[in-house]
Amino acid sequence: MKRINKIFLWVFILIAVFFIVANIALSMFAKQAVVDQIEQNLKLRSSLGSLTISFPLSINLNDLQIGDLFKADRVSVSPNLLGFLAGKIVLNKVSIINPVINLDQNSDGSLNLPNLEQKGKAPEVYLASLAVRNAKFIFTDKKIKSTGFKTILGRINADISKVAFPLTSLKTNFRVSADFLTPEDKQIGSFIFSGWLDYQPKDLDADLAVKDMDITYFSPYYGSFLSSKKLLSARLNLKTSFKSRNNNLDILSNFQLSHLTYASRNEELVEGVPSLNLARNALDLFTDTNGNLKLDFNINTKLDNPNLTIEQIEKIILKAAAKNLSSQSPEVLIKKVSDNIDEFQAFGKSIKGIFKGN
Repeated sequence: MKRINKIFLWVFILIAVFFIVANIALSMFAKQAVVDQIEQNLKLRSSLGSLTISFPLSINLNDLQIGDLFKADRVSVSPNLLGFLAGKIVLNKVSIINPVINLDQNSDGSLNLPNLEQKGKAPEVYLASLAVRNAKFIFTDKKIKSTGFKTILGRINADISKVAFPLTSLKTNFRVSADFLTPEDKQIGSFIFSGWLDYQPKDLDADLAVKDMDITYFSPYYGSFLSSKKLLSARLNLKTSFKSRNNNLDILSNFQLSHLTYASRNEELVEGVPSLNLARNALDLFTDTNGNLKLDFNINTKLDNPNLTIEQIEKIILKAAAKNLSSQSPEVLIKKVSDNIDEFQAFGKSIKGIFKGN
């Protein structure tokens, strides 16, 4: 028994010595090599606080910064030694703690992403698990607004992991959550996206929930898409399920807008991107008696190519909005027609054009 205890003690001492020596060696020699490699590949000035190894085998990049594009308190990588022996780069887990990503779009549509130079065939990397904690993503759009319109996702947490068995399966479980924020760090909504994807047979089962999002913040993007009148407040709640079997993707979505408040008639709309001619009056014509808009969408497409044309989107909006009309009283409908006679005439022409020949 004493002999076994001594063996365990020596093993523990050897492991401790290994980690101490390895951390010293990494700090002295590998740290600058990693920074040089990043700068050489990305052409962005970078810095690294320290490079360490932790038990059982995790390589940690602490206080990493890559230009103005990316920074993180820690990026940890756990390699699989058996994978290396087989000639493959296999990572059991990648953890990213407190990362901040700044993505900018210039007025010409270009992004502040580095141009990667492809030198030979890139090695294949297999990732079994990814964990992101308390991330922040800032998208500054100078194309939609010259001074830069910011879309900010904060408190991003993500867990993505491949199922362990069978080993040949590509089925992956995922869960991503985040808050929508203003530049002043005020929360204006949140979302959760979770489920699983098996890309080999092209199967998917996932749910997306957007909660209490103040869509008026994003008015530079939608312009008059939702209403011909300027919206001062509107809350979006969205529940969408994605189900695919053998590449046949079915999307069921419940779209709800509430707390609608409009500006006075003489106040102009904020300029934005061009809108759909048909959909722009969706709020004006199809809200219920309480002034809320509820639409149920059903979209059928392909998982590997989920393209939708403008015409298809218009048809989806029409079918969903028609349900709202059918549930309203004749008196309400007559008032809407009288108040929006010009819009309804254009609406009728749009219906005729969309469904002609169908």
